[in-house]
Amino acid sequence: MQPLTDAVLILEDGTTFRGYSFGYPGNTSGEVVFNTAMTGYPESLTDPSYEGQILVTTFPQLGNYGVPPEAGDSSLRDYLEGSRIHCRAIIAQDYAFQYSHWLADKSLAKWLQDEKIPGLYGIDTRALTKHLRENGSMLCKIIIGDTEAPEAYDPNQENLIALTSCSEPLVYDAPGTAPRPLTLPLEPDAEGRPTVALVDCGIKHNIIRCLLRRGVRVIRLPWDYDFNTLPYDGLFISNGPGNPDFATATIEHLREALKGDRPICGICMGNQLLAKAAGAKTYKLKYGHRSHNQPVRMAGTNRCFVTSQNHGFAVDSTTLPEEWETLFVNINDNTNEGIRHRTKPFFSAQFHPEASSGPRDTEFLFDDFINLLRK
Repeated sequence: MQPLTDAVLILEDGTTFRGYSFGYPGNTSGEVVFNTAMTGYPESLTDPSYEGQILVTTFPQLGNYGVPPEAGDSSLRDYLEGSRIHCRAIIAQDYAFQYSHWLADKSLAKWLQDEKIPGLYGIDTRALTKHLRENGSMLCKIIIGDTEAPEAYDPNQENLIALTSCSEPLVYDAPGTAPRPLTLPLEPDAEGRPTVALVDCGIKHNIIRCLLRRGVRVIRLPWDYDFNTLPYDGLFISNGPGNPDFATATIEHLREALKGDRPICGICMGNQLLAKAAGAKTYKLKYGHRSHNQPVRMAGTNRCFVTSQNHGFAVDSTTLPEEWETLFVNINDNTNEGIRHRTKPFFSAQFHPEASSGPRDTEFLFDDFINLLRK
């Protein structure tokens, strides 16, 4: 029998949910959001797009397959999507104290305790999710035991992109090799591989893995780095957390890049930043898209895909300039899921073609981007 420590979740509208603590016994606050995926909590917890957020899992049980090892370089983990946990807490209906998986290195509870991240279970997550669907994502506080309530924290008021981006440029030459610092001037690749300038807005590591597996050299750059000063064959804008309005430097650099003809691809936050650089607007969704089961359709076709998603903002398709068009549409709510230029090799997706976790139905978009580099 596990000892029980009381915990309470208090939403900004005063709604209260009571349960028990299984992670780090410390209080926290942030924006509470829900994810309808059935698996993938190690990937979700380490996804920088969750920075500042408290994650509610709608699948009833959490922790039954433990946590994989933190193998690989800290800038490119083998099994995780970031070098640390980015969620401020995680909430489930039930927690499995006994775990079993061939890759498991430790329990979820031990991992949360090591990284000082609270975890709650015994919460009616179905009622909590219905409340968030009706009222929208909102701020909250978590109080463990008989302690003082923490100060309120609103991640929407902070530049989370700057908080999660890399601090220095890094060069990835091949899968399985450690990255090296960027030295200027940048020399041509010794093996003649295309060079991809990858803007890190809070990147998931599987984006880097997907690019390296396709035989390119990757230059990972901080979010505000002027990539226009570098020689590259293609530009890639990563996912990231929070409000795209904070990424003013990235948008300005993108506007300059759009004057040229070198291929550009964006994922998630990259879709929003590309749209803003083109002249379109973005807006905050009521409760966002966070799951492995978001259906999207390629515009102008009957091709449909099941996608992995994690975002709270979307592109307003009605504000796209005439030379741009919608590439994908969300079948659930008709929101924008991607854009492309009508004549130049620029395109993006709001969903995650690299998945991890989730379906990999749309990983072909990486192939499409790489093929543009080789033309």
